[in-house]
Amino acid sequence: MADKKIGEYYSPPPKMGKWEGFRKFLWNSETSQCLGRTGSSWAKILLFYIIFYAALTGFFAAIFAVFYQTLEADKPKWMLDNGMIGSNPGLGFRPMPPEANVESTLVWYESSKKDNYMYWVEETARFLKSYDDLPKKNHVNCSFDHLPSEGKVCGVEVSSFAPCTEDNNFGYHVARPCIFLKLNKIYNWVPQIYNDSKALPGDMPEELKQHIKEKQSLRPNETGVVWVSCEGENPADVENIKARDYYPRMGFPHFYFPFKNIEGYIPPIVAVQFTVETGVLINIECKAWAHNIHHDRSDRRGSVHFELMVD
Repeated sequence: MADKKIGEYYSPPPKMGKWEGFRKFLWNSETSQCLGRTGSSWAKILLFYIIFYAALTGFFAAIFAVFYQTLEADKPKWMLDNGMIGSNPGLGFRPMPPEANVESTLVWYESSKKDNYMYWVEETARFLKSYDDLPKKNHVNCSFDHLPSEGKVCGVEVSSFAPCTEDNNFGYHVARPCIFLKLNKIYNWVPQIYNDSKALPGDMPEELKQHIKEKQSLRPNETGVVWVSCEGENPADVENIKARDYYPRMGFPHFYFPFKNIEGYIPPIVAVQFTVETGVLINIECKAWAHNIHHDRSDRRGSVHFELMVD
């Protein structure tokens, strides 16, 4: 409130209590001010911020509109070696340990105790159920003689993994656990297949080399596969793996590639059933094999590591 002039001097404003001063701040009837401003002052401020934020919103909307014009909804702008993912796929495995051990890669259970191994059975069943629950739109039954046509994708038959099935507890009750492998999806990546037994890499396991030779001589049309091998990482681990069987085959067929983000696409999986020495921790490394898959154990490129222990 303005001071009152008395002669040549101004008198101080009258003293008010805190509550009375606050009420005058909220509404001063003498000056028609609300919160220290008149109605016209508030209107000017409100108009300024409306124009300011409208211009700011319009600016960012225009920026995003221009940005989205450079993108496509069904494929990435930067692909393969030009993108962050690169062109070297990795492997993943299921089932995974409990979330409480999120960084663990240990599959450990007692085959004689149902309540102990059922976690792994249920986790594997949940993983396979996600394949069954996916919409089957654009799915066709594929084979080496029947490739998917344009706009179609190959389905995955869960029954093809027998004996790695839920009815068989995925082998966990008889100390023959099934581990499922999947290759990471990379848009437009096409595998360069090892289908010539005379041009196989020197570090490829002998078991896999022999398998490819047999396929080439008996069923040459079925060598179009991204091959998979699982080995013990150390000599002791190799000895403790008595056997391993691959279902439905020893790798991922070429007709699942490339991934084009077609609706209904599901990545192929391979079940590996291990027969192992009980009571021993075994380090296992599984690798995918193709000319354009490079292995790097430190970065886990083209491979996956996990530990297996059956009591």
